Amino acid sequence: MKHIIVVMSMVFLFTSCTQEKVAYVDVEEIYKEYNKAKEAEQAMTIQSQKMSNEIEEFRMAFQQKVQEYQSTSSSLSDTEKQQKEQELMREQQEIQQRQQMARQLIQEESKGKMDIIDEDIDRLISKYAASKGFTFVLGTSSQTKSVLYGDSSRDITSEIIESLNDEYDPEESEEEVTE
Repeated sequence: MKHIIVVMSMVFLFTSCTQEKVAYVDVEEIYKEYNKAKEAEQAMTIQSQKMSNEIEEFRMAFQQKVQEYQSTSSSLSDTEKQQKEQELMREQQEIQQRQQMARQLIQEESKGKMDIIDEDIDRLISKYAASKGFTFVLGTSSQTKSVLYGDSSRDITSEIIESLNDEYDPEESEEEVTE
């Protein structure tokens, strides 16, 4: 019996010495509150709106040409009608291509900005975890639900956001964009 108590005491001692320190962060909250992410989203919204306005100008000019064609088509010969319709079709295709290229450009730029933000977040979480002695930091969001329950004392989201925003220099970010 003594032997079992000693063995159990030893197991308990070793187990308590090797306990892992775990925390978690709400990834969605970090993206919502990180100033660099907010600014990137705002910049992408402005750029998207600008491109939409440019495409809308082309579309309106095209619509005007279509209306002109419709009002004058009865006085045109069959050959002239065919040529005008082909011109209009080409112009419509060009507008669609511009629209597709604009969407693609915005997606690529958005992904590039988000990759940089992800790197910032990952780097800071690693640094923070090491300084606080965390063995693991889990990430959760409404989509991933990787932490189904967590004691709120283990939620380090606000500390991470605060550290990210303290470290963030908007002027340095503008330099990255212009490079």
